[in-house]
Amino acid sequence: MSHWSVYDGGFAHVPRAAALRAVCSCGWNGPEHELSWDAIGDQELVEAASGTADMCTQDWDAHTAEVEQSAIPLPEPVTTLLTQLEEEIEKLAKTSPLAAVRAARRLKVSAAQVGYWPAHDARRDATPEQAASALGLNEDAARKLMAHFGRWSPFQ
Repeated sequence: MSHWSVYDGGFAHVPRAAALRAVCSCGWNGPEHELSWDAIGDQELVEAASGTADMCTQDWDAHTAEVEQSAIPLPEPVTTLLTQLEEEIEKLAKTSPLAAVRAARRLKVSAAQVGYWPAHDARRDATPEQAASALGLNEDAARKLMAHFGRWSPFQ
């Protein structure tokens, strides 16, 4: 995958973008935001179309907010603890980046430990469609996530 700004037609075998739009692995496509090459002229695409790219980011932000709203809600105490943990690790990173990396590693190990049995239970109790919807992912990503936590092959 390349940054959108390379699609300026300036290199061999690189097309010139007609529009920008945000896309998601779930299949969602944001609206197209056309590029006016007459207005862009000789400017670098990354500079000339930054406003258009910002519109795509806004579309993406709205999409992810909708996905978050449709996913299974987390209990408030869990959300609060996760937010607090993120904030503390960010603060730690300012004074001791290595300690922050260690904390992130501990968080990763903890996630693997606490996710094992829920992944197995969810695999037994939910269809792939239900799991994807609840997790705010497409079916492939949900299957891979549950396989990761459940420590089984994602191809089963």
